[in-house]
This record gives sequence, C-alpha cells and structure tokens, in this order.
Amino acid sequence: GREARSVRSRLRCCRRHSHSRRRRRQRQERSGEERSGASTRAALCPRLAPQEPGAERERERERGESHRPIPCPYTHSAPTLTWQPAKYNNKRGGMAANMYRVGDYVYFENSSSNPYLIRRIEELNKTVTGTVEAKVVCFYRRRDITNSLIVLADKHAKEMEEELETTSLSDLTEKQRHQLKHREIFLSRQYDSLPATHIRGKCSVSLLNETGSMASYLEKEDSFFYFLVYDPSLKTLLADKGEIRVGTRYQADISDMLNEGESDSRDQSKMEVKIWDPDNPLNDRQIDQFLVVACAVGTFARALDCSSSVRQPSLHMSAAAASRDITLFHAMNTLHRHNYDLTQAINILVPQGGPILCRDEMEEWSASEANLFEEALEKYGKDFNDIRQDFLPWKSLTSIIEYYYMWKTTDRYVQQKRLKAAEVESKLKQVYIPTYNKPNPNQISTVNGKPAVVNGPVGEMVHQNQNSSVCRPCESCYATQSQQWFSWGPPTMQCRLCALCWIYWKKYGGLKKPTRTEAEKMSPPHDVSEPHLRGIFHHGQPGVPMLIDSPKSSLKTHQSFFLQSTHLTKLARHVCRDILQLKRAARRPFVPINCAAVKAECKNFLNS
Repeated sequence: GREARSVRSRLRCCRRHSHSRRRRRQRQERSGEERSGASTRAALCPRLAPQEPGAERERERERGESHRPIPCPYTHSAPTLTWQPAKYNNKRGGMAANMYRVGDYVYFENSSSNPYLIRRIEELNKTVTGTVEAKVVCFYRRRDITNSLIVLADKHAKEMEEELETTSLSDLTEKQRHQLKHREIFLSRQYDSLPATHIRGKCSVSLLNETGSMASYLEKEDSFFYFLVYDPSLKTLLADKGEIRVGTRYQADISDMLNEGESDSRDQSKMEVKIWDPDNPLNDRQIDQFLVVACAVGTFARALDCSSSVRQPSLHMSAAAASRDITLFHAMNTLHRHNYDLTQAINILVPQGGPILCRDEMEEWSASEANLFEEALEKYGKDFNDIRQDFLPWKSLTSIIEYYYMWKTTDRYVQQKRLKAAEVESKLKQVYIPTYNKPNPNQISTVNGKPAVVNGPVGEMVHQNQNSSVCRPCESCYATQSQQWFSWGPPTMQCRLCALCWIYWKKYGGLKKPTRTEAEKMSPPHDVSEPHLRGIFHHGQPGVPMLIDSPKSSLKTHQSFFLQSTHLTKLARHVCRDILQLKRAARRPFVPINCAAVKAECKNFLNS
C-alpha cells in the first residue's frame, strides 16, 4: 500500500513538472512573438516602443488619465460593463467639455465668417436619419438688433446704473466699456431647431447681477449677461419680468409701534379685514356639521341650476363641485358675519328665493376656454399677461391666475404632468459632440510660398503681393505677427485678424478695441513715423484702413488710372474761362463742350 501511494505521488509530481515546463515554454514563445511585434511597431511608430516597468503608470499619472465609462452618443446613461481609460487631458475638460446636456448654454456656428450664435438647449431629439437635433432658445447680440433698440438698451443700462449699487461704467476704461457691450445679450421667446453637430462649445449666460460688479463679466471667459427681452417679430425690447428684487427700494416700510392708549391714525378702510375668529364659541364638531350642511345646500342649488346640471350631469360631480373651497369660504364667512350663531347662519344659507349657489373659476370657465388656457400655458408658461393678451382677452388677470391654481388640483393636470414626464424620459438627456477640427475657409493659406487670402466664394484665392502680407496688421490688435491669419470683413477690403482676435470675434461678435465708427479713436501701438508703416494707419474712412503711400495698394481691386493734363490744356483753363464756364459745366456734366471754339481761342492767344 505504501509503495502504491509513493508511485502515485511520484506520477503526480512528474505530471506537475511536465505541465509547468510546457507552460514555461509557451510563455517564452509568446514573449518572443511580442518582442518581434513590438520591434516592428516601434519601427513604424516610436510611441509604441516598449517602455520600462512603471513608465506607463508614471506617464498616466502626469497626464492625469483616469478610467471613465464610455458615454453613449444618443442616451443619457453609460454602458455599465464597458470601461476604458479616457485619453484626454483633464486640464482641458476632456469628454465632459464635449458632453452637452439639456439646459446648457452653447455656441452654434451657422456661418464660417459670422460670430457664433448663443443658444440654450431645451430638447435633444433623434431624427429618423439618426442625427440629433437640438431645440434651442434664441439669444441675440447687439449687432443683431436695430439702432433704435440699441439706443433704448443704452438708456435702460444708464437707468439701472443710477439705481443699483454696482460699479459705475465711468470707472471702466474705454476698452472695458467697449468689450462689456459684447458680453450683453438679449433673451427672446423664440425657439429654433439646429443640428447638434453645429455646436462649437459651452458658454455661461445669467441674469444681470444687480449687486455685483460689471467688470466681473470681463474677468470670466465665455460669460454673458442679459436683463432685457427682445421680440424679433414685434421688434421690441422690454425688461425681463424675472428680475431679482434685491436692494433698499424693495424693502417694506415698517411703521412705529403704537403706544398704549394711542389711536391709530391710518385709514382703516385700506387695512386688512378680519374674516375669522379662532376663539369663537363653537367647537370643531359644530363647525364641521355646519360645513356639511353648506355643501348639501350647494349640491341642491346645482341641481336647480340648468347650466350646472349640464356641466355636472351626475350627482357625485355636483357634490364634488359643491365641496370646493368657494362653498366652504362662503359658509365660514356667513358664520363670522352672524357672530357664530348657527340658527341665523343656516337661515342665510337658504334665503326666501332659494339656495345660494357659489361657483368658482373652475365652474365658470367653459371647455373651450379651458382648452385655450392649456394651449397658452404650453406656449408661454406662467406668463399670465401674455396669456391674457393673446388667448383670453375677455378674462381678467385675477380670474386667469385663480383658474391656474385651481386647475393644478385637477386630474387633468396630473395626467398631463405624467405624459410630459414620460415624454421627457423618452428623449435624450445628453449628447457627445467631438471637438470640431476642420479648417476654417476664412483662414489665410499660402500658395507656392506666397500668401493668399480667401476672397469671394469658398475656395477662390486671390494672390497678394509679397509686401501686402507684411504691411497689413490685425484689424483688432494691430499685431503684425501671428501663427494663423483669417480674412475678415468684405472680400474687397481684404482685412484680416490674428488667431486670438479671430477667436474673440467668433465668441463675442466684435473686435477687442473700439473702432473710429464708434467715435473712440485709439492710437495703434506701432510707431507710425516709420516710412513703411506711415500709410497703414491712415484711415480714409471710419474704421477702414487704407494704404496711401503705395499706388499699388492691396486694398484696390481695380486697376487705378489718372489723367495727365498737357500744358495747352492747363493754359486753356485760364484763357478760355468765358467759353468753358467750368462751374456750369460741372453742374451739367452731360452737355458737351465746344472744343473747336476753345482751340481757336487758344491759337489766337498764342499768335498774338
């Protein structure tokens, strides 16, 4: 038995050793294949070369990489079992910066040369073709509204500056005041649908902080503010009703406490009226019994009323309508007016002519009016002034507001709320848009070593001479050197912006420095006394630089010409004044001049 056990143990050991040798040999073969494949990959791409132990971990620690779930492009949740390292730099925001959710303020690009559109995402909808469209709220810049509304906006800003305890605009420099206008936008009630692929980044939009500093908006990048609402259809500009009421002018005036025995000199008719005394002689059981009697009388009154019997054809509907707050308020008011005497109060509930019928706004409104209200509420929200003006002008504002809060207690409101919640759940919550890296067609490129600028249609290049690219500075910061240049303005003017000013133009819709069109002349940072720069900063028109030293200016798109007068022509201007009549000829440019008479007169003068 011992020998058999020892034999079996030796066999097991041999099998274990043979398995270990086989596994060791397989590992060596795989490592040899990996080394050969790694050498091949390293020859093709040096970044794939094998690293030292711990080098990859150290590099990931330096780059700040972490393991994150891969977001699905069209759903609001991430796959639960799919994980991989996120290859991005945390300092730049990475995937979080490219993930756009409902409620985000974003930049939209509708043109390669115009500034970005500022929009707020309201919905994300997936179309039949598989693309994602965003329903957005539109915001407008100053450059998008008329000059008359800009004057009105400046007037509102001046009035607000006088009322608020904020940093005065006079404390800001000219450049800061100019850039602050680029941060002001105007809210609108207009909605639009745009492709989600046109999103170019996130921004921040907030209602004007009445207690903060105006300069704080300039310190934050991609930050905007608004306090006026713009109506594109009516071309109006109004103050936003959602202003934050902060400040001394919104505080209540508390009167001094009256001394003992001192009479109140205030007009008591304008004061509050007591409608219920909690220290009344009745107990809770007696009050509840009286309220039940009042509801029963209200049900009987609805049975006698023809219009109510049509609206509430069944008994339980009439009883439910009679149990509403309007009936209870009438009953408690009746008790209070008769000093909580139940006998007198019951007699008042059923006078000689019949029972009193108390109906609230919920019963007074017809079904068509209720449908109009729901349609208006879907369009305007809780803006009751607009609801009354556009949908229910025959209703008072008090009636609409009272109906709204009663409507919220109905089953129809609960049903609509559930339908909306289910609709929201079925829609997208977020979408991932990769960073847009395609070249801008307005970027100035080089053709055969010579600078060229986009002029006219996309792809059409107009070559400039070699000196024009050197002489033409940035229209915003007057810089002459930049890694990239972009054409700006009308193609005939051939103006350009540096890379930083181009980004500012796309985001904020203006130049960093004010132009002469705004009556704010700013001297350029260059020495204009130099001969090769003297003509660059000479402005022939407001905000339009021109080259005047060189007849072959890059600003001129047509061939220039001039008339060279001969000595005989110059002499004829003085000798033949009576025949030429220059002032009259200038006023009548299409009447021909008698050249034969002019020549004859000049010959007679020369012969004499």
